[in-house]
Amino acid sequence: MGFIFSKAMNDSLKGQQEFMRLQLERQLVLQNLMRERQAAMQIASTREFLRYFGTFFGLSAVVLTAGAMKKKNPAFLMPIVPLGFVFAYNCDMGYGTLLQRVKGEAENILDTQSTLLELPKGPVTFEDLEKIRSQAKFFREK
Repeated sequence: MGFIFSKAMNDSLKGQQEFMRLQLERQLVLQNLMRERQAAMQIASTREFLRYFGTFFGLSAVVLTAGAMKKKNPAFLMPIVPLGFVFAYNCDMGYGTLLQRVKGEAENILDTQSTLLELPKGPVTFEDLEKIRSQAKFFREK
């Protein structure tokens, strides 16, 4: 009699474990899909910004160059330098290899400098949350 009961319990436990494993796999797939969509939105946003900024940069370069030639003052060309850096950065972000380089650096930090990722005062614990909750409750009662 005990054998039949324990066999049914084991079967039920295995079924629950399989269900939990499937749920976890679904959650991981969903999180990865959401991350990919957010990254795609970021890249698309950068590319859209680049279209507007590229137009601004091109017009600025033409106008500043014409102004420098007309006034015979090369100081008019100075704003092109920082604008050029911003334009190059956004080109690299939208169409270049910046994301691969950032990913590589992030992997390097995770592998070799993981102490930089530690939270101040360590991870938040249940006791910390309860202490904050009880203090907030104390102040609300006053």
